[in-house]
Amino acid sequence: MLFSFFFALRAAGLKSSLSEFLTLLEALSKNVAIFSLDDFYFLARTSLVKDESQFDRFDRAFAAYFKGIEALTGELFASVPEEWLRLQAQKLLTDEEKAKIEALGGLDKLMEVLKQRLEEQKERHEGGNKWIGTGGTSPFGNGGYNPEGVRIGGQGGGKTAVKVWEKREFRNLDDTIELGTRNIKVALRRLRRFAREGSPDVLDLDDTIRSTARNAGYLDIKMVPERHNAVKVLLFLDVGGSMDPHVRVCEELFSAAKTEFKHLEYFYFHNFIYETVWKDNSRRHGERIPLYDILHKYTPDYKVIFVGDATMSPYEIVQPGGSVEHWNEEAGAQWFKRVMDVFPHLIWLNPENPQYWEHTQSVQITQELLGRERMFPMTLSGLEQGMKKLAH
Repeated sequence: MLFSFFFALRAAGLKSSLSEFLTLLEALSKNVAIFSLDDFYFLARTSLVKDESQFDRFDRAFAAYFKGIEALTGELFASVPEEWLRLQAQKLLTDEEKAKIEALGGLDKLMEVLKQRLEEQKERHEGGNKWIGTGGTSPFGNGGYNPEGVRIGGQGGGKTAVKVWEKREFRNLDDTIELGTRNIKVALRRLRRFAREGSPDVLDLDDTIRSTARNAGYLDIKMVPERHNAVKVLLFLDVGGSMDPHVRVCEELFSAAKTEFKHLEYFYFHNFIYETVWKDNSRRHGERIPLYDILHKYTPDYKVIFVGDATMSPYEIVQPGGSVEHWNEEAGAQWFKRVMDVFPHLIWLNPENPQYWEHTQSVQITQELLGRERMFPMTLSGLEQGMKKLAH
């Protein structure tokens, strides 16, 4: 059975070696992981995966082979019983019915009312418009509709939650995705500025011929440093939540960017930029990078590319404490302005269809912050336009 598992990983593109597979078998023979699929998952990943960027690929292959992995969720909802959040029915509201549903009136009011509900509610509710529950028009719970609410458990979909109460695990983008087309790379090549840097280790044929001729035919070899794209790029990638449907195209862009730009640094964020970012999604709660460090470390000649759908609650951009995951002392808009002040060459690539931009308030706010001429769709045409903008 494990031999076929090993070959399934290889077929999925993981470069696990036979010696690493033997290490896994040795660990199993010593009962390192027994009677638990979760224990085996972590042992196999530790033994067979060389690079953390391959964790997502390993997870997909593992899930396909073992028909799914049960997530270790822990105690996510200490104050809200799990049965309250189990969706059994969902209302299908018309646009007219949705228009009649009013928001409570801001983030502070939402949090105040949520505190009251937690103190007063004693049982499960479903399909209502007040209590914490599912499938209704209440601003608290999941599976329903409200123009502004706090999603507690369940899956998002309406993209109108002001806060999200759950433990969410994001995955790193796979930087080894083989592109089905070379067009993305071709588009990125519009952002090029070649220079010869490093040690002289490449033959300069023209200069060698000229020097040999001047030297009466005695061979005089001339070497030059290798020619590289000298453009320096900072790539900020939105991950998780509403970006999940766009993972594939983001991985293709990420893979192409790592190939085309020798000087590339990348960071992850969720929804909007705040005081910290991170390099590894599996460690994002413990290994944060202060944005101030980035602003002071990298020079203004770096080209900055934000990748995200800019689809969120407007409070996440304009209000302190608006982040869905933590309390931010300063508004995201203030941090974004600091980035723009340091790096004048900046664009935003948006994977959402441009026809929806004007109907999404957070996209409109983001465009006003960076300038409407700096947001481009993540299409081949949009990439080409964005690279031209950065090149000037």
